[in-house]
Amino acid sequence: MDIKQLKVFATAASCGSFSRASVALSIAQPALSRYVKALETELGTKLFYRNGRGIILTEAGKMLEQYAKTILEQATRASSEIAALQSSPHGSVAVGMPPSVGAVLTVPLVEHYREQYPQIAMRVVEGFSGHVLEWLLTGKIDVAVLYNAPAMSNVLSEPLLRDELVLLGAIKDPSRLPAGSVQAKMLAEIPMILPSRPHGLRVLIDQVFGKAGIKPNIIIEIDAMPSTLNLVEKGVGYTILSFSTVHQLVKAGRIKCFTIVRPQLTRQLLLATSSQRPMTVATRALTKMIAMQVRELARDGRWNPR
Repeated sequence: MDIKQLKVFATAASCGSFSRASVALSIAQPALSRYVKALETELGTKLFYRNGRGIILTEAGKMLEQYAKTILEQATRASSEIAALQSSPHGSVAVGMPPSVGAVLTVPLVEHYREQYPQIAMRVVEGFSGHVLEWLLTGKIDVAVLYNAPAMSNVLSEPLLRDELVLLGAIKDPSRLPAGSVQAKMLAEIPMILPSRPHGLRVLIDQVFGKAGIKPNIIIEIDAMPSTLNLVEKGVGYTILSFSTVHQLVKAGRIKCFTIVRPQLTRQLLLATSSQRPMTVATRALTKMIAMQVRELARDGRWNPR
């Protein structure tokens, strides 16, 4: 038996007539009779006595009516609670991202997500892209925002944007670089402050510029972004970062920004989830919110220099 059969049976029992039940259910009376007949055949017993005034329940019918009421009530409650869950999800969700992404994305993401889904507990963790990917694979986070992730069968990923990396220096610009753009070969002459390997940014810089025969003049290796930016602002050296990381410092006139050409330095920002775990309502809502926030930040000019 199924829910449809039980609903037809319970309505007929309540109405005391197949004709009135067919009107209440908006189905033809012959179809209603077939539902009841199929149910009686399956159970191997009569559920109704037919008389000139309508129908009355048999002993078996009375017993089934009690079960039917309970089952239909439970089905209605389940449907209502699931619908409520869709409109106001509960639970918890965790997202991981590199610090360079978190610097621009975390605050607007948390604000908007908490506003729309106040019943969901949210956790944000930061780390190198390699660490973020590992956390996703081991189930420590539900969603990952990361750079240049390798193609993997157990990871579902979608591109968010192409991130352009820029050269950053002090406002005084001790090397007096040309305004606007700088050719990559200049990085072999000016003092550079970069993260050490195996930092993903350093690996990308070595790969791209290595192919072009360019070896940056690295005077200091620092894996901490705040310290790097403090030294750059003081004029100790130059660094390479995403524009999104420093857009506020550039806007405030504290750091100077140059685009890098010949070759240009870019990387793919990805949104990733694990194919090994079911997509919850909270996770699905978070992935949509991340994609929306990244698009808005890009439109506002906070991701790539205009």
